Amino acid sequence: MTELGNRRNTTEIIQKYQFAFQKKFGQNFLIDSSILDKIIESADITKQDCVLEIGPGIGTMTQRLAAEAGEVIAVEIDRNLIPILHDTLADCDNVTLINEDILKVDINRLAQEHNGGRPIKVVANLPYYITTPIIMALFEKHVPLQSVTIMVQKEVADRMRVGPGTKDYGALSLAVQYYARPEIITRVPAACFMPRPNVDSTVIRLTRYEKPPVEVGDEERLFAIIRASFNQRRKTLANGLANAGGLGVSRAQVEEALMEMGLPPATRGETLTLERFAELSNLLAGEDV
Repeated sequence: MTELGNRRNTTEIIQKYQFAFQKKFGQNFLIDSSILDKIIESADITKQDCVLEIGPGIGTMTQRLAAEAGEVIAVEIDRNLIPILHDTLADCDNVTLINEDILKVDINRLAQEHNGGRPIKVVANLPYYITTPIIMALFEKHVPLQSVTIMVQKEVADRMRVGPGTKDYGALSLAVQYYARPEIITRVPAACFMPRPNVDSTVIRLTRYEKPPVEVGDEERLFAIIRASFNQRRKTLANGLANAGGLGVSRAQVEEALMEMGLPPATRGETLTLERFAELSNLLAGEDV
Protein backbone atom coordinates (compact mmCIF):
# COMPACT_ATOMS: atom_id res chain seq x y z
CA MET A 1 0.00 0.00 0.00
CA THR A 2 1.40 3.38 -1.03
CA GLU A 3 1.45 5.56 2.07
CA LEU A 4 0.12 9.00 1.30
CA GLY A 5 0.56 12.30 3.14
CA ASN A 6 3.57 13.57 1.19
CA ARG A 7 3.95 15.43 -2.09
CA ARG A 8 5.72 12.68 -4.05
CA ASN A 9 3.28 9.83 -3.42
CA THR A 10 0.27 12.12 -3.76
CA THR A 11 1.55 13.34 -7.12
CA GLU A 12 2.17 9.75 -8.28
CA ILE A 13 -1.40 8.69 -7.49
CA ILE A 14 -2.88 11.77 -9.15
CA GLN A 15 -0.82 11.18 -12.29
CA LYS A 16 -1.52 7.44 -12.33
CA TYR A 17 -5.25 8.06 -12.55
CA GLN A 18 -4.96 11.35 -14.46
CA PHE A 19 -7.13 12.89 -11.80
CA ALA A 20 -8.35 16.44 -12.42
CA PHE A 21 -9.13 18.59 -9.38
CA GLN A 22 -12.67 19.95 -9.39
CA LYS A 23 -13.08 23.40 -7.93
CA LYS A 24 -16.78 22.81 -7.21
CA PHE A 25 -15.83 20.15 -4.65
CA GLY A 26 -13.17 22.30 -2.98
CA GLN A 27 -10.52 19.60 -3.33
CA ASN A 28 -7.19 20.20 -1.56
CA PHE A 29 -5.19 17.11 -0.53
CA LEU A 30 -3.01 17.21 2.59
CA ILE A 31 0.68 16.55 1.91
CA ASP A 32 2.15 17.03 5.38
CA SER A 33 2.44 13.90 7.51
CA SER A 34 3.10 15.86 10.72
CA ILE A 35 -0.32 17.54 10.40
CA LEU A 36 -1.89 14.13 9.80
CA ASP A 37 -0.28 12.87 12.99
CA LYS A 38 -1.73 15.79 14.97
CA ILE A 39 -5.22 15.19 13.60
CA ILE A 40 -5.17 11.49 14.42
CA GLU A 41 -3.73 12.11 17.88
CA SER A 42 -6.24 14.84 18.75
CA ALA A 43 -9.16 12.72 17.52
CA ASP A 44 -8.14 10.10 20.12
CA ILE A 45 -9.05 7.13 17.91
CA THR A 46 -9.08 3.60 19.38
CA LYS A 47 -10.02 0.16 18.10
CA GLN A 48 -13.35 0.57 19.89
CA ASP A 49 -14.26 3.53 17.69
CA CYS A 50 -16.40 3.80 14.59
CA VAL A 51 -15.18 6.82 12.63
CA LEU A 52 -17.04 8.74 9.94
CA GLU A 53 -14.70 10.48 7.51
CA ILE A 54 -16.28 13.12 5.29
CA GLY A 55 -14.48 13.72 2.00
CA PRO A 56 -11.62 11.19 2.09
CA GLY A 57 -10.21 12.46 -1.22
CA ILE A 58 -7.52 10.00 -2.32
CA GLY A 59 -7.47 8.29 1.08
CA THR A 60 -4.63 10.17 2.78
CA MET A 61 -6.22 10.40 6.22
CA THR A 62 -8.36 7.29 5.67
CA GLN A 63 -5.24 5.10 5.72
CA ARG A 64 -4.25 6.48 9.13
CA LEU A 65 -7.78 6.21 10.50
CA ALA A 66 -8.10 2.59 9.35
CA ALA A 67 -4.91 1.71 11.21
CA GLU A 68 -6.22 3.16 14.49
CA ALA A 69 -10.01 2.64 14.44
CA GLY A 70 -12.24 -0.40 14.64
CA GLU A 71 -14.20 0.73 11.59
CA VAL A 72 -14.13 3.68 9.20
CA ILE A 73 -17.03 4.89 7.06
CA ALA A 74 -15.71 7.17 4.31
CA VAL A 75 -18.23 9.28 2.38
CA GLU A 76 -16.92 10.79 -0.87
CA ILE A 77 -19.06 12.82 -3.26
CA ASP A 78 -16.71 12.72 -6.30
CA ARG A 79 -17.21 9.48 -8.24
CA ASN A 80 -13.87 10.06 -10.01
CA LEU A 81 -12.10 9.44 -6.70
CA ILE A 82 -13.72 6.06 -6.03
CA PRO A 83 -11.30 4.00 -8.22
CA ILE A 84 -8.38 5.78 -6.57
CA LEU A 85 -9.75 5.02 -3.10
CA HIS A 86 -10.21 1.35 -3.99
CA ASP A 87 -6.51 1.37 -4.87
CA THR A 88 -5.09 3.35 -1.93
CA LEU A 89 -7.31 1.53 0.60
CA ALA A 90 -6.90 -1.95 -0.87
CA ASP A 91 -5.24 -3.22 2.33
CA CYS A 92 -7.77 -1.60 4.66
CA ASP A 93 -10.46 -4.20 5.27
CA ASN A 94 -12.24 -2.13 7.94
CA VAL A 95 -13.24 0.74 5.62
CA THR A 96 -16.73 1.13 4.12
CA LEU A 97 -16.68 3.49 1.13
CA ILE A 98 -19.83 5.40 0.19
CA ASN A 99 -20.06 7.51 -2.97
CA GLU A 100 -22.62 10.11 -1.92
CA ASP A 101 -23.19 13.72 -0.87
CA ILE A 102 -22.83 13.74 2.94
CA LEU A 103 -25.80 16.11 3.24
CA LYS A 104 -27.99 13.43 1.66
CA VAL A 105 -26.71 10.57 3.82
CA ASP A 106 -28.73 9.33 6.80
CA ILE A 107 -25.89 9.42 9.32
CA ASN A 108 -28.15 8.28 12.16
CA ARG A 109 -28.87 5.11 10.17
CA LEU A 110 -25.15 4.58 9.51
CA ALA A 111 -24.40 4.93 13.23
CA GLN A 112 -27.12 2.40 13.99
CA GLU A 113 -25.99 -0.10 11.36
CA HIS A 114 -22.23 0.19 11.93
CA ASN A 115 -22.00 1.07 15.62
CA GLY A 116 -25.24 -0.10 17.22
CA GLY A 117 -26.39 3.51 17.64
CA ARG A 118 -23.47 4.32 19.93
CA PRO A 119 -21.71 7.67 19.47
CA ILE A 120 -19.34 7.86 16.52
CA LYS A 121 -16.35 10.12 15.95
CA VAL A 122 -16.21 12.36 12.90
CA VAL A 123 -12.89 13.26 11.29
CA ALA A 124 -12.68 15.34 8.13
CA ASN A 125 -10.80 17.81 5.97
CA LEU A 126 -13.90 19.79 5.06
CA PRO A 127 -14.26 21.74 1.81
CA TYR A 128 -14.52 25.42 2.67
CA TYR A 129 -17.68 26.02 0.67
CA ILE A 130 -19.79 23.54 2.62
CA THR A 131 -18.25 23.53 6.11
CA THR A 132 -21.11 25.22 7.97
CA PRO A 133 -23.97 23.15 6.43
CA ILE A 134 -22.14 19.92 7.31
CA ILE A 135 -21.43 20.94 10.90
CA MET A 136 -24.98 22.14 11.45
CA ALA A 137 -26.42 18.96 9.93
CA LEU A 138 -24.35 16.81 12.29
CA PHE A 139 -25.60 18.68 15.35
CA GLU A 140 -29.17 19.65 14.44
CA LYS A 141 -30.07 16.14 13.27
CA HIS A 142 -28.87 14.85 16.66
CA VAL A 143 -26.44 12.37 15.17
CA PRO A 144 -24.93 10.29 18.00
CA LEU A 145 -21.54 12.01 18.20
CA GLN A 146 -18.68 11.78 20.61
CA SER A 147 -16.46 14.31 18.88
CA VAL A 148 -15.88 16.08 15.58
CA THR A 149 -12.24 16.70 14.61
CA ILE A 150 -12.11 18.74 11.43
CA MET A 151 -9.79 20.82 9.33
CA VAL A 152 -11.53 23.99 8.18
CA GLN A 153 -10.69 27.45 6.91
CA LYS A 154 -8.97 29.43 9.68
CA GLU A 155 -11.70 32.10 9.73
CA VAL A 156 -14.42 29.47 10.17
CA ALA A 157 -12.60 27.88 13.12
CA ASP A 158 -12.27 31.33 14.69
CA ARG A 159 -16.02 31.91 14.33
CA MET A 160 -16.76 28.66 16.16
CA ARG A 161 -15.04 29.70 19.37
CA VAL A 162 -15.40 33.48 19.72
CA GLY A 163 -17.73 35.28 22.12
CA PRO A 164 -20.00 38.35 22.02
CA GLY A 165 -18.76 41.70 20.79
CA THR A 166 -16.40 40.41 18.09
CA LYS A 167 -16.94 40.70 14.34
CA ASP A 168 -16.70 36.91 13.89
CA TYR A 169 -19.38 36.18 16.50
CA GLY A 170 -22.60 34.88 14.98
CA ALA A 171 -25.09 32.05 14.60
CA LEU A 172 -22.36 29.45 13.92
CA SER A 173 -20.51 30.46 17.11
CA LEU A 174 -23.63 30.00 19.21
CA ALA A 175 -24.71 26.75 17.57
CA VAL A 176 -21.32 25.11 18.01
CA GLN A 177 -21.02 26.29 21.61
CA TYR A 178 -24.52 25.04 22.40
CA TYR A 179 -23.72 21.52 21.26
CA ALA A 180 -19.99 21.15 21.86
CA ARG A 181 -16.80 22.43 23.43
CA PRO A 182 -14.53 23.84 20.68
CA GLU A 183 -10.76 23.51 20.98
CA ILE A 184 -8.16 24.68 18.46
CA ILE A 185 -5.62 21.91 17.81
CA THR A 186 -3.21 23.45 15.29
CA ARG A 187 -2.94 25.95 12.48
CA VAL A 188 -2.23 24.55 9.02
CA PRO A 189 -0.45 26.74 6.42
CA ALA A 190 -1.72 26.72 2.85
CA ALA A 191 1.59 25.17 1.72
CA CYS A 192 0.55 21.88 3.38
CA PHE A 193 -1.98 21.19 0.61
CA MET A 194 -2.05 20.21 -3.04
CA PRO A 195 -3.18 22.26 -4.83
CA ARG A 196 -2.33 25.15 -2.53
CA PRO A 197 -5.48 27.02 -1.38
CA ASN A 198 -5.62 30.80 -1.00
CA VAL A 199 -6.10 30.66 2.76
CA ASP A 200 -4.65 28.91 5.79
CA SER A 201 -6.58 26.23 7.67
CA THR A 202 -7.12 25.19 11.28
CA VAL A 203 -7.72 21.83 12.90
CA ILE A 204 -10.45 22.18 15.53
CA ARG A 205 -11.96 19.55 17.79
CA LEU A 206 -15.58 19.82 18.89
CA THR A 207 -16.31 17.60 21.89
CA ARG A 208 -20.04 16.97 22.13
CA TYR A 209 -21.70 17.90 25.41
CA GLU A 210 -23.76 15.19 27.06
CA LYS A 211 -26.15 18.00 27.95
CA PRO A 212 -26.16 21.54 26.49
CA PRO A 213 -24.76 24.21 28.86
CA VAL A 214 -28.09 26.11 28.81
CA GLU A 215 -31.69 24.98 29.27
CA VAL A 216 -34.35 25.97 26.74
CA GLY A 217 -37.91 24.83 26.36
CA ASP A 218 -37.77 24.83 22.57
CA GLU A 219 -34.41 24.28 20.90
CA GLU A 220 -35.72 25.04 17.39
CA ARG A 221 -37.15 28.34 18.58
CA LEU A 222 -33.85 29.28 20.21
CA PHE A 223 -31.98 28.87 16.94
CA ALA A 224 -34.69 30.62 14.96
CA ILE A 225 -34.21 33.60 17.28
CA ILE A 226 -30.42 33.40 16.96
CA ARG A 227 -30.55 33.28 13.15
CA ALA A 228 -32.99 36.19 13.01
CA SER A 229 -30.76 38.18 15.34
CA PHE A 230 -27.78 37.92 13.01
CA ASN A 231 -29.53 38.10 9.64
CA GLN A 232 -29.31 41.88 9.87
CA ARG A 233 -26.61 42.63 12.40
CA ARG A 234 -27.18 46.38 12.44
CA LYS A 235 -30.79 46.05 13.53
CA THR A 236 -31.78 45.98 17.17
CA LEU A 237 -33.08 42.68 18.51
CA ALA A 238 -36.56 44.15 18.83
CA ASN A 239 -36.69 45.13 15.16
CA GLY A 240 -34.92 42.03 13.86
CA LEU A 241 -37.10 39.53 15.71
CA ALA A 242 -40.35 41.42 15.06
CA ASN A 243 -39.63 41.42 11.31
CA ALA A 244 -38.56 37.77 11.15
CA GLY A 245 -41.12 35.46 9.61
CA GLY A 246 -42.31 32.55 11.70
CA LEU A 247 -41.39 33.84 15.16
CA GLY A 248 -44.73 35.53 15.79
CA VAL A 249 -43.45 38.14 18.23
CA SER A 250 -43.94 41.90 18.21
CA ARG A 251 -41.39 44.60 18.85
CA ALA A 252 -43.16 45.43 22.11
CA GLN A 253 -42.93 41.80 23.29
CA VAL A 254 -39.20 41.67 22.57
CA GLU A 255 -38.59 44.99 24.33
CA GLU A 256 -40.59 43.82 27.33
CA ALA A 257 -38.54 40.59 27.52
CA LEU A 258 -35.30 42.59 27.27
CA MET A 259 -36.43 44.87 30.09
CA GLU A 260 -37.17 41.83 32.24
CA MET A 261 -33.60 40.69 31.53
CA GLY A 262 -32.30 44.10 32.59
CA LEU A 263 -31.27 45.04 29.06
CA PRO A 264 -32.05 48.24 27.10
CA PRO A 265 -34.58 48.16 24.21
CA ALA A 266 -31.81 48.99 21.70
CA THR A 267 -29.86 45.80 22.50
CA ARG A 268 -28.31 44.03 19.48
CA GLY A 269 -27.90 40.28 19.08
CA GLU A 270 -24.11 40.43 18.77
CA THR A 271 -23.89 41.50 22.45
CA LEU A 272 -25.78 38.51 23.88
CA THR A 273 -24.15 35.38 25.24
CA LEU A 274 -25.61 31.93 24.65
CA GLU A 275 -27.06 32.05 28.17
CA ARG A 276 -28.82 35.34 27.45
CA PHE A 277 -30.22 34.05 24.15
CA ALA A 278 -31.62 31.04 26.02
CA GLU A 279 -33.17 33.36 28.60
CA LEU A 280 -34.72 35.52 25.86
CA SER A 281 -36.07 32.48 24.01
CA ASN A 282 -37.73 31.15 27.16
CA LEU A 283 -39.22 34.54 28.03
CA LEU A 284 -40.68 35.05 24.55
CA ALA A 285 -42.19 31.57 24.67
CA GLY A 286 -43.62 32.21 28.16
CA GLU A 287 -41.65 29.28 29.55
CA ASP A 288 -40.02 28.99 32.95
CA VAL A 289 -37.11 26.60 32.52
